[in-house]
Amino acid sequence: MWCLELDLQLDNDQIDAHMKAHPTNDMRGVIAAALEDAVDCAGWIAPCPSYFSWLQILPSESPIRPQRHRTGTVSNLRPLTSLRFGALRASAARDRGEMGLVGRRRGAPGGAVFAAAAAVALMQIVLLVTPTGAQQSNGTSRVVPAEGYCSMYGICAHRSDGKVLNCANSTKAVKPDTLFSTRIQSLCPTITGDVCCTVDQFDTLHQQVQQAVPFLVGCPACLRNFLNLFCEMSCSPNQSLFVNVNSVKQVNNTTTVDGIDYYITSNYGEELYNSCKEVKFGTLNTRAMDFLGGGAKSYKEWLAFLGRQANPNEPGSPYLITYRPDLSDSSGVKPLNATVYSCGDPSLGCSCGDCPSSSVCTGSLLPQLQTESSCSVKMGSLKAKCLDFSLVVVYLVLLCAILLWGLLYRTRGRKSFPTQTKPPKNADDKLRSNNNGNVPENSVQVSRAASSSIIQTYMSTFFRRHGIFVTRHPLLVLSASLLVPILLCIGLIHFKVETRPEKLWVSPGSQTADEKQYFDSHLAPFYRIEQLVLATSASDQSEAPTIVNDNNLKLLFQIQKKIDDLRAIYSGSVVSLADICLKPLSTDCATQSVLQYFQLDPKNYEDLGIDHAKFCFQHYSSDVTCLSTFQSPVDPSTVLGGFPGSNFTEASAFVITYPVNNKVEKTGQENEKAMAWERAYINLVKEEILPMVLAQNLTLSFSSESSIKDELHRESTADAITIVISYIVMFAYISFTLGDRPPHFSSLFVSSKVLLGLSGVVLVMLSVLGSVGFFSAIGVKSTLIIMEVIPFLVLAVGVDNMCILVHAVKRQPDGLVLEERISNALMEVGPSITLASLAEVLAFSVSAINPMPATRVFSMFAAMAVLLDFLLQVTAFVALIVYDFRRAEDGRIDCVPCARLSSSAVAGDNGGHQGLHLVARYMKDVHGPILGYRAVKFIVIAVFVGFAFASIAMSTRLQPGLEQKIVLPRDSYLQGYFNDLEKYLKVGPPLYFVVKDFNYSSASENTNQICSINQCNSNSLLNEIARQSLSPETSYIAKPAASWLDDFLVWMSPEAFGCCRKFVNGNYCPPDDQPPCCEKDSGSCNPNGACNNCTTCFLHSDLHNGRPSTTQFKEKLPWFLDALPSSDCSKGGKGAYSTSLDLSGYENGIIEASAFRTYHTPLNKQTDYVNSMRAARDFSSQMSKDLQMQIFPYSVFYIFFEQYLSVWKTAIMNICVCLGTVFIVCFVVTSSLWASAIILIVLAMIVLDLMGVMAVLGIQLNAISIVNLVMSIGIAVEFCVHITHAFMTGIGDRENRARQALSTMGASVFSGITLTKLVGVIVLRFAKSEVFVVYYFQMYLALVLIGFLHGLIFLPVVLSLCGPPQKTMKPIEQSQTPPSNEQT
Repeated sequence: MWCLELDLQLDNDQIDAHMKAHPTNDMRGVIAAALEDAVDCAGWIAPCPSYFSWLQILPSESPIRPQRHRTGTVSNLRPLTSLRFGALRASAARDRGEMGLVGRRRGAPGGAVFAAAAAVALMQIVLLVTPTGAQQSNGTSRVVPAEGYCSMYGICAHRSDGKVLNCANSTKAVKPDTLFSTRIQSLCPTITGDVCCTVDQFDTLHQQVQQAVPFLVGCPACLRNFLNLFCEMSCSPNQSLFVNVNSVKQVNNTTTVDGIDYYITSNYGEELYNSCKEVKFGTLNTRAMDFLGGGAKSYKEWLAFLGRQANPNEPGSPYLITYRPDLSDSSGVKPLNATVYSCGDPSLGCSCGDCPSSSVCTGSLLPQLQTESSCSVKMGSLKAKCLDFSLVVVYLVLLCAILLWGLLYRTRGRKSFPTQTKPPKNADDKLRSNNNGNVPENSVQVSRAASSSIIQTYMSTFFRRHGIFVTRHPLLVLSASLLVPILLCIGLIHFKVETRPEKLWVSPGSQTADEKQYFDSHLAPFYRIEQLVLATSASDQSEAPTIVNDNNLKLLFQIQKKIDDLRAIYSGSVVSLADICLKPLSTDCATQSVLQYFQLDPKNYEDLGIDHAKFCFQHYSSDVTCLSTFQSPVDPSTVLGGFPGSNFTEASAFVITYPVNNKVEKTGQENEKAMAWERAYINLVKEEILPMVLAQNLTLSFSSESSIKDELHRESTADAITIVISYIVMFAYISFTLGDRPPHFSSLFVSSKVLLGLSGVVLVMLSVLGSVGFFSAIGVKSTLIIMEVIPFLVLAVGVDNMCILVHAVKRQPDGLVLEERISNALMEVGPSITLASLAEVLAFSVSAINPMPATRVFSMFAAMAVLLDFLLQVTAFVALIVYDFRRAEDGRIDCVPCARLSSSAVAGDNGGHQGLHLVARYMKDVHGPILGYRAVKFIVIAVFVGFAFASIAMSTRLQPGLEQKIVLPRDSYLQGYFNDLEKYLKVGPPLYFVVKDFNYSSASENTNQICSINQCNSNSLLNEIARQSLSPETSYIAKPAASWLDDFLVWMSPEAFGCCRKFVNGNYCPPDDQPPCCEKDSGSCNPNGACNNCTTCFLHSDLHNGRPSTTQFKEKLPWFLDALPSSDCSKGGKGAYSTSLDLSGYENGIIEASAFRTYHTPLNKQTDYVNSMRAARDFSSQMSKDLQMQIFPYSVFYIFFEQYLSVWKTAIMNICVCLGTVFIVCFVVTSSLWASAIILIVLAMIVLDLMGVMAVLGIQLNAISIVNLVMSIGIAVEFCVHITHAFMTGIGDRENRARQALSTMGASVFSGITLTKLVGVIVLRFAKSEVFVVYYFQMYLALVLIGFLHGLIFLPVVLSLCGPPQKTMKPIEQSQTPPSNEQT
C-alpha cells in the first residue's frame, strides 16, 4: 500500500509553504492545496492514520473523510448527483368533475368520465438510497469549498431496485468533450466549461427531466429555473461551493451519498418559487405546485418537500437534501445565487394563467364581477336602505295629506253638498217617488238602480230573460249544460302528468335547454350520482368528534363489500355496480372514497394502517401508494367533510360517491338498467347498512340519482288523504251555509240545502275535469300544480257564485212567484258574476303567454275551468236552485226529495223565505256602522296604506329559489341527505365553458384566443378563467380550467420529448414506460423494453411560433386523445379528455364543440346557485363578445335554476298582465274609469301584501309562488268586484251605498270565500309535505285573510270616501208572464 510508504508527508514546512503561497485564514483550503500536490500518484491511495490523526486537531471545521481514489479517472472525491424524478402515477382529473357533488346540487342529473390515470412525476432528486445492510456514516465533514471543485462525482453502484447510486468523491471539475458539452448545453445552458458529472449521470438526468417537462413547459421561465436548480447541483463546475456531502453509506465497499447540504440564497429560493407557484396543471384543475411541491405555500416548504428522504421502492430522493439559505460569511461557502428568470419575462413567454403578476396581466380586460351594492341612508346609529327611507317619507306625506283632507271635509262638508237630501230607504221608495207613489205592476226592478253602462243594461235584460227560461225549462237547461263538460271529460283517456322538472320549469326554447341539449348530444351527459354520507354526531353542544379512526374505516370496508356484492334484476339479467359504473380507463370503477387510499383492499389497510390514510390526506397527489384503483389521486376534500380549514384528520364525515354512466334519454328506457340497481341500492342501505351505521353511533344519509323523482312521486300521493279531507270539510260548510235558518227544528230537513251544495260542488269538479279533459285531448300534459291548485281556485270562485245566487234569490220578496224571484236575482247579481268571471278568464288566458311551462299550463287550465264553472253556475246551478226551491215549497226532505213532511211542520217556514242571514245582519248592523265613523276610516286608510308600503319594501327582500327539502315529504330520507350536503360538502359543482365551432387552422387566431400556455393571448378564454378564479367570492369559479388544448399543445411540443413520439414509419410510438412497444402494422414487438427507434413528432423548425399547422393539428389530435398518461408523459388525453370535444367533422378544420372544465365554489343556498349561474353567464357573454366566438357555460343544475334569473320579470309580467286585463274588463263592462281604478288599486294592494307576507315567512319566489300570486288575483277579484258592483247599483249617498253593498254582497262574499277557504286551508296545516304547508297552507291562509280585510274593510271605506257617483236609469219593463206549469 503506497500510502503507508508515502504517509503524505504533511509536515509543518509544507503547510507553511502553502500558507505563504495561498494566504488565507481557512486551514481547510491549505490542506486541500497540500493534498492536491501530494496526491498525484497512480493506483489506489489510502490516507494514512497519521494524516487523519493530524487532521482531527483542526479547530474550525470537521476533518476530511477518508476516501478511496483511483487516479487516472475523472473522479473527484464526490458522488454523482443523479437527478431522478420518482415516478408517481397520478390520474388526470376526471372529465366530469370531482365526485363530492350532488344533484340537484343536482340538483339535477347527468353523466361524465373521470380523467385517465396521468403519470405525475414528483420533481425529486433521487440521490441513490443505500440497500439494506449497508453501513452508514453520519459524519459531518465536508469538502473544502473552492471554485472548480466538485463535492460528488461518478456512479458507484446500483440500488436493489436498479436505480444508480452516486459516489461521494471530491475532485476537480472535468472538461467534457465537444459532443458531451453540446448535450449539456441543450439541457443546462448555464453550465459551461468544466463539469462535475459524467456522461452516464447526464443521461440519467436527461431521462428523468422529461417527467417534469409536461408540468412546466407551459411556463418556460419556471421550467428553465427549475432545471437550473438541478443542473447546478448535478453538473456545476463549482459544485463544492454550495453542495456539501454531510452523510455517506457504504454499499458493496463503495462510499455513496446519504445526505447533502445544498446552499442557496434566500433571494434565489424566493424568486425560484415565485416563478413557478402559479403554474397550472390543467388536467387536474390545480397548480403544478400541488404535485411538484406538495402544495407548498413558500419556497422553504417547496424545497423541504423536494429534499425529503424517500423509503426504498418509493419515488423521491434516496437521501436527505437540506436546503440551507443562510450561512455565516466565515464558512467559505458561496450559496447558489444564479440568475432566476421572472415568469413575466417577455423572452420566456409565460401565460397570464401561469403568471398573473406579469406586467401584461396586471388587469383583466373583462370588467370585474361585483356584488350588487344597495343604496343606504344613515341616521345616527340607524342605517336604512334608500328605498325603505323613501317609502317612509312618502307614507308620512300621504298620512298628512289624508289627515288634512279629512279635516277639510269635516269643516266644509255641508257647504259642499247643500242640496243633498236624505235618500229613499229602499228601492220601492225610489220607484214610488218616480211614479207618483205607485209601483208599476208590469215592471221589474233592475238591481234597484243601475249604472248607465249599455253593456250592463243588455246583461241585465239577458239575465232576466235567461232566468225566466231556466225556471220554465230547468230539466232542458240542466241536461244541455251538463252535456258539454261530460263530453270534454272523454279527453281524460289521454290524461298524462308531466313530472320531469326540465319540462315543468324550463321553456322549450330556453337558452339553458338548448345548451343542455347541445352539450349532451355533442359531448356527453353528466353522470348519475349514488352517494353515502357517514358522520359523527356532536353531544352536549360540543363539536363532532373526528370520524377518522380504525373502527370507522373497518365499518366502511364492510359497507363497501355490501355495495360491491349488491345485485339487481333487470329484464331477467343480473346488474351489479361494475356493470353500470363510470370507468375512466375501462378497468375499475371511479368510486370516490377514503378507502381508495388503500385501493379498496382491506389487506392493504391491515398492512399500512390508519396512519397511511392521514399521510395521503397531505400527499394524495404526490405519493404513488395513495393512488386509487382507477389510477387517479383522490382529493381528500371530496371524500371527507366537516373538517376545519385543511385539517383533514379532524373530519367528521365520510363522503362516498359512486358515479354511474348516464345516457341521453330519447325513449325513457335508456337508463332503466341503472335505475333498477339504484332501487336495490336504496333498499340495501335502508335495510342493512343503516342499522350497521347506527350501531356505531354514527349517522347515515344517502341518495341515488332517481331518489328525487321517486320521492316526489311518493309526495304526490302522501297527502292525498289530507287534500280529500280539506275538500270534504269545505263541502260540508258549503252545504251548511247555503241552507236556511229554520224557525222549527222539524223544518230543518226541508230548509237545509245539503243536496244543493253537494250538487254545486259536483259542478265545480265537472268544470275542473272538463278543463283537464279538453287539454288532454289536444295533447297538453297536466301537472301536479294543476291538480292541487285549480280545484282550490275554482271551488273558491264557484262557491262564491253559489252563495251569491242563493242569497240573491232568498232576498226577493215573499209574494213573488219563483219565476220572478229567479229572474230578479239573476238581474241583480248576474252582471256582477259575469264581470268577475270574465275578468278572471281573460286574466288567466292572457297570462298563458308566460314561457314557463308550469305557469303557462296552469293559466290555460285555470281559464278553461273558470269559464266552464261560470257557464255551469248560470245554467245548471240555476236549474238546481229551481228544483231545490220547488222541493222546499212542496215540503220535501233535503237529500230525500221523495219523502215529504206534514204541512203543519212546513207551515212556519213561510215558503222557504227567511229574514236576513246572521252574517248579513252582522254586516248591516255591526260591520257597516263601525266602518262609518270618520276616525275608523282614517285608521283603516292609514293602516292599509302603511301595510302596502311596508310590503313594497319587504317584497324586494324576496329570494328566488325553491329549496329541495321543501318539495319532499317531511319523512323522506333525502331530508337528512340535503342537510348533510349543506353541512359537510366542500366541493362545488363542475362548470364547463363550451366553445362552439373552434377553428384550429393556422389561419385562425382561435387557438391563441383560447389557450393559456406561453404565446397565448393575455386575454384568452382560459387566462381569463384563471383570473376570475382569483376572486371566487364574486365569480363563483374555484379553480383554473382543465384544458385539453393546453395539454395537447404541450404534448406536441418538442420540449416534451417523452410525449408525442413516432416510429420511423410515422406511426404513433408510446412512452417508454408503457410497454409493450409494438409498432403498428408490424410484427416486431418489444414486450418489456423501451422503444429505441422512436423520435419526437416535431422539431422546433417544424412548428410555426410553437403552434402546429392545420395538418399537424388534425393528424396528431386523435393520437393525443388515445394516449394514456404515464410517468414519462403525464399529458396523455385518454380518459381525461375523452368527452371534452366532438371530433365529428373536425377534418375540415372546425371542432364543433369543445369543453373546458372548472368548478364552482361550494354552493349552499339557493341564492348561491342563482348568482353563480348569473356570474358564469355574464362572463361567457363578455368573452364571446371580446373574442368573437360562441362560448356558453354549462353546469348540471343550470337547467333547473334558469327560471330564477328572470323570475322577477316573470312574476311582474304575470301580475301586470292579469291586473291590466281585469282593469280593462271592468272598464268595458261598467263604463266607469273611477270604479275600475279603485278595483285595480285594491287588487294591487292585495298582491303586494301577499308578497310582503311571503318575505316575512321566508317563502321564496318560484313557479309555485308565481302560480299562487296569479291565482290570488282571481280570488281577489271575487272579493272586490261584487262589492264594487253592488255599491254602483245601490241607492243613496256613498255611505249608504257602501252599507248596502256590505249587507248584500258582503255577506255572500264572506260566507262563500272567506269562511269556506278558512276551514279548508286549516286542514292543509297537517299535510306531510312541507310544500303543502308553505305554499298552500301559509300562502292560501294569507291570501284569504288579506283578501277578506281588503274586500270587506278597506274597499268599503274607500268607496264611502271616494267611490264613483250614483247613476240611475229607468226600470226595465216587461209584459206580464204567467207562471210556468212545468213540474219536476
